Amino acid sequence: MTHAPVNPAPVNPAPRRGWCPGLARPMPTGDGLLVRLHPVAGLLTATQARAAAQAAREGGNGLLDVTARGNLQIRGVTAESHGRVVATFAEAGLGDLRHDGGPQRLTLSAPLAGGDCLTVVAAVEAIGREVTGLPAKTLVAVEDEGGGLGPVEADVWVRITSRSSGVDEARGRGDPAPLSGTDGVLGSRFDMKVSAPLALQLAVATPSGPLWLAPTPAAAALAALRTLLSGFAASGARRMRALPASQRDALLAGLSLGDAPASSIALPAGRHGRTLVAELPFGRCNAALLDDLAGWSEAHGEGYLALTPGRGIALTARDDATAGILRDEAAFAGLIVDPADPRRAVAACPGAPACASGGTPAQGHAPRLAAAFAHLARRGATAHVSGCPKGCAHPGPAALTLVGHPDGRYGVVPDGNAGTDSDLLLTFGAVLERLESVRVPSDLRDAFREPA
Repeated sequence: MTHAPVNPAPVNPAPRRGWCPGLARPMPTGDGLLVRLHPVAGLLTATQARAAAQAAREGGNGLLDVTARGNLQIRGVTAESHGRVVATFAEAGLGDLRHDGGPQRLTLSAPLAGGDCLTVVAAVEAIGREVTGLPAKTLVAVEDEGGGLGPVEADVWVRITSRSSGVDEARGRGDPAPLSGTDGVLGSRFDMKVSAPLALQLAVATPSGPLWLAPTPAAAALAALRTLLSGFAASGARRMRALPASQRDALLAGLSLGDAPASSIALPAGRHGRTLVAELPFGRCNAALLDDLAGWSEAHGEGYLALTPGRGIALTARDDATAGILRDEAAFAGLIVDPADPRRAVAACPGAPACASGGTPAQGHAPRLAAAFAHLARRGATAHVSGCPKGCAHPGPAALTLVGHPDGRYGVVPDGNAGTDSDLLLTFGAVLERLESVRVPSDLRDAFREPA
């Protein structure tokens, strides 16, 4: 296919903290510009996935990352190729949906979200696009009773407290009445209908965790959500949890508090009925693998895939037999399909040279760390290798965190996060040597005490 010349798009990233890259406004990194896609519900058709692979191959360096919010980013884009990348995604129906600096994608949902959940996602997205001034990182976590998200740093939670869940419902079962507020973004792929009234339970983020409200009918809950988002946007705060208690109380005036629902548990890698959740090792793949995933979705499923919060892909097969084939294909390609895979216990950012802030090749060191850490991972310990103190891949604490320094060494932090100060600086090889003496997670602090 030939294309008319496209002039390079101006690169004008906002310098303020909290800004997120998109298509029109990429982010400069160590390996070029980073362009991020924000597909609603993380859903891509096979055609759209191939478009992303094409854009990465022809306009970037061929590498793609799935983020913890289930978005897709292309690395190595240049000022000259940026315009063509934007055009490729626009032709595939994946262009930016808003241009006011607000969140391109407001919601996060679980890989096995059912039809009711996707209906609510569409309604929340439509509401969010009508609220001006929302901070770019605003996040609304939407779950049905099946759960699957696990702990997330959301600003607002929406939990469906009645009706069933299940991936089959996402294929269009229900009566002719769509939930008010849904739009065509998901409706073009799924029948956004429900067969019974929904009850929704909202929660807002506070410094001590989610504050849950009482369940209410969907229409009332969505009206309350609109009020909450509008008030949050007007507050000037970057995250809901940062609101002073007095402002939060004012937002919640007239709303009744409720009991917290059962905690959500993240859906692990592996087969779940006919759906395969396959995680990408450390969140990364190349254009060829994304092409393969698109092909598998057509050969074994229904021609679409979902980007997951576990930095991977969910694919639903036509039947149990093809689900088994799908798992074998993914395992052969090196994807994580076993919940016990030690790579799941290690978080890693791109690091140097891909990221200008990175002092160490975190992505390159991660597989070796995972192998050395496997016996600790089996005991529930986690590790994080970060190219710099920002800790983008894993903001929270880990049993062992390695923080890259400009001289190529790592600051070693047991039971902390990338922002924790450390006086112990080691080469990566020295880290691996000390891990050899660690038998259980509680040994980590002694093993990484100075002097050795």
